[in-house]
Amino acid sequence: MRIGIAMLQGARSEHAQALLQVDSEIEIVELRKPSDLLLGIDALILPGGESTSMRLASASKGLLESLFDWMIENEDKPVLGTCAGAILLCQPEFELPPFVDAMISRNSFGRQSDSFQAKLKVRVFEEIEFTGVFIRAPRFIENGCQAVAWLGDEVVGILDGNRMALTFHPELTDDLLFHRWLITQASP
Repeated sequence: MRIGIAMLQGARSEHAQALLQVDSEIEIVELRKPSDLLLGIDALILPGGESTSMRLASASKGLLESLFDWMIENEDKPVLGTCAGAILLCQPEFELPPFVDAMISRNSFGRQSDSFQAKLKVRVFEEIEFTGVFIRAPRFIENGCQAVAWLGDEVVGILDGNRMALTFHPELTDDLLFHRWLITQASP
């Protein structure tokens, strides 16, 4: 199995480590330029970071546009977008419709100094408690998707088909639930 990680910004190596902890046989494909997608991937991670910086950094090489094309052509393949990755799933550019049926507001939990960890209720394989790490996190302001994670009554994780958008950073915890979900969804 080959899982692509968009190497735009954010905790990319933490996502790779989490995937390999779930299944050491997985091949991680670092997506830095459009031609890297020609290697073929079974799933995609859009990591956290700063969405405007990601868009600017990608502009010269066209990676983001290629990732969006890949998602259109491979809508049956799973995608995990965390924090800024969730923003990209909700607000793509290039006059594309959203990849998940939700609207999102950037940095809605505050500045970097307002970052926090909190216990979440999560329902993916089963209902569990999960520690969410929120760093300049966005908020869903409209949601037509299946909710999968809550901070109190607020939805902080959604699932639309095979595309999951989380406003927090699961890769910064020891809990591998969301990476296990991605691998399970990508398995034949």
